[in-house]
Amino acid sequence: MSAETVDVEVGPHDDEPHGEGLRSRLNWLRAGVLGANDGIVSTAGLVVGVAGATTDRTAIVVAGVAGLVAGAMSMAAGEYVSVSTQRDSEKALLEKERRELREEPEEELAELASLYQDKGLDQATALEVARQLTAKDALKAHADIELGIDPDDLTSAWNAAFASMIAFTLGALLPLLTIAFLPESTRVAVTVVSVAVALAITGWASARFGYGPAGRAVARNVGGGIFAMAVTYGIGTLLGTNI
Repeated sequence: MSAETVDVEVGPHDDEPHGEGLRSRLNWLRAGVLGANDGIVSTAGLVVGVAGATTDRTAIVVAGVAGLVAGAMSMAAGEYVSVSTQRDSEKALLEKERRELREEPEEELAELASLYQDKGLDQATALEVARQLTAKDALKAHADIELGIDPDDLTSAWNAAFASMIAFTLGALLPLLTIAFLPESTRVAVTVVSVAVALAITGWASARFGYGPAGRAVARNVGGGIFAMAVTYGIGTLLGTNI
């Protein structure tokens, strides 16, 4: 029986996420989508609520601009603090791993082999894989399987902060400009519709780039935004009538 040679193209599939930049990409996506959604929903809820209480265009616009600026600063500060804390923890864990590799190299090699055995490799193969990875980059090998961290791809707190701030601002501009320049008779209705469309787009985008189900993400975004606007409009109408 003659053996046949089969040519197999080796490499990642085009429609699957691969590469060391995936973690950074998903972090940017998370910060951007969260910022845009917060900008759209919080500003829309604010201006629609104020519009329920008063027809004064100046009051509505001032409230919207104040909400935009405060929200953008809050998003940036919150993202910076959160990611900085995460980065500090990652750096501390990596330093601990460096020390252990320096002081206990044999024990660390055995630990790495054991971890690969836990993933299904036999003892000999696990030990050989551990030796090869240790020879190439011991810290990276241990950080990956033990901590889920890539030492060369730590999250940037400044990048996350700016991404959230810019995304929030862009998202907030839509309801603010819509309600500011439309006539009183249509401003609330058109704002609600435009916000729903924008949230559908951000929901679809988050699912598309995050490889998740689009329908569920769109339904969450749109449903949550409409609910928020309905609540704030009801409260604004109630306060405007009674104050």
